[in-house]
Amino acid sequence: MAGSDVLSQSEIDDLLSALSTGVVSAEEIKTEQRQRKIKIYDFKRPDKFSKDQIRTIYMLHENFARLINTYLSAHLRTIVHVDVASVDQLTYEEFIRSLPNPSVISIFQMRPLKGNAILEINPNIILALIDRLFGGPGLSPAKPRPLTDIEEVIVRRVINKALESMQEAWKQVFVIEPRLDAIETNPQFTQIVPPNDMVVLVTLQAKIGQAEGFISICIPYLMLEPIMSKLTTTFWVASSMAKQSSPEMMSVLQRKLEKTRIPAIVELGQVSITVQELLNLAVGDVLQLNSRTNDDLSVIIGTREKFKCKPGVSGNRTAVQITQIISQGDDNDE
Repeated sequence: MAGSDVLSQSEIDDLLSALSTGVVSAEEIKTEQRQRKIKIYDFKRPDKFSKDQIRTIYMLHENFARLINTYLSAHLRTIVHVDVASVDQLTYEEFIRSLPNPSVISIFQMRPLKGNAILEINPNIILALIDRLFGGPGLSPAKPRPLTDIEEVIVRRVINKALESMQEAWKQVFVIEPRLDAIETNPQFTQIVPPNDMVVLVTLQAKIGQAEGFISICIPYLMLEPIMSKLTTTFWVASSMAKQSSPEMMSVLQRKLEKTRIPAIVELGQVSITVQELLNLAVGDVLQLNSRTNDDLSVIIGTREKFKCKPGVSGNRTAVQITQIISQGDDNDE
């Protein structure tokens, strides 16, 4: 047991029980603690990404999954679920061997980062997506097949939209401009880095209607190496807080709020009538309101009464003069 391991309460109880019954002696525990601990390390598969970096990549692609989920649900008009299943680091050769043949393998750039990355979509998912876009119920064929030329054009549009979602998800850490280069169907013809180079593999579980499959995002370590220092939760949180509280951001939000249009209504009065009276209304009928001619009128902004006013004219236009400000319901009073 490593020194950093944390025992649960049940494990502590079992250990105390073993000590009291003599199954395990305190001397054996001390001897085990004095023994040298050896951690197996494979030089063919060096760990390039720390746990914190893996966690940050996981969180980035959780945002990506939410964005692509929203897009597909609206675009396909069916139930879609996309969730991050895992984030692992492995060699590029191991990743390629895990892909089915045929598959839909999109090779794309992440400018200004150098090199290429891969977005692979399981054939079950992509064929169900195509069936749904062409007016079908969203079923995938029993046997996977390569895409036709027309289907590839449709898939390119969907993948380009997915890359836009990736750009939106990554902007919290680093601004990238993904661009689709090519679509391949045979994994053996897709060599973006040497076989033994390390990559980070983000696996997403996708479900479109009755079809299920995986979406894989493979990003080489060499591509992410220049921004490795930014792939930490600390940097992400600091960046998010800085953007939220920066004067520039506050100024942008204020300008947008000032341009927002909201309805302003001056209510002359109210009256309650029956449905029968409403049906019998004709031109020339008079309805008696519940307000008097000298009463202040209500000014309703949005859905709340915010002011009282007096009716009048300004020049040759009908106008009102504010006589009272109603603060009830303001954020400061809630």
